[in-house]
Amino acid sequence: MRHPVPDPIGPGQESVWEYPRPPRVESVAGRVTITLGGEVIVDTADVVRVLETSHPPVYYLPIADFVPGALRDAAGSSFCEFKGAARYLDVWGGGQVRERAAWNYPQPEPGYEALAGRVAVYAQGMDACTVAGETVVPQPGKFYGGWVTSWVVGPFKGVPGSMGW
Repeated sequence: MRHPVPDPIGPGQESVWEYPRPPRVESVAGRVTITLGGEVIVDTADVVRVLETSHPPVYYLPIADFVPGALRDAAGSSFCEFKGAARYLDVWGGGQVRERAAWNYPQPEPGYEALAGRVAVYAQGMDACTVAGETVVPQPGKFYGGWVTSWVVGPFKGVPGSMGW
């Protein structure tokens, strides 16, 4: 397995290769919006992000800030060795639905209590997700839910050949 070479860091940028493992949760200054089916389903400045080595940040938003009916329980669950048991949610907006496009940790493990009552959304399939006015790009691959912005450099886990990173 070849370890990736981090991309150069420009002014105002951060490298995912300087993010910690285990992951860290931190507050974010700036608004996050998500649009689906032409409808803004969330617009909030109450944002935290999870930073983990090799991953672009995952943004967690208050469930209460979503428009009513935008998040509905979905089948399935998963487990993170750090954050605990996750449940999945379908995302609804503008008459459209994206199945299992969001997840949260109803009872996060110690150190991740800031995630309680919050949800993360896969950018794939949404009309747009923005952070501080910038439209994000989904993390490569279909498994991970990080959001790539111009101020984060990789390479990012999820690209072909990154399984062992």
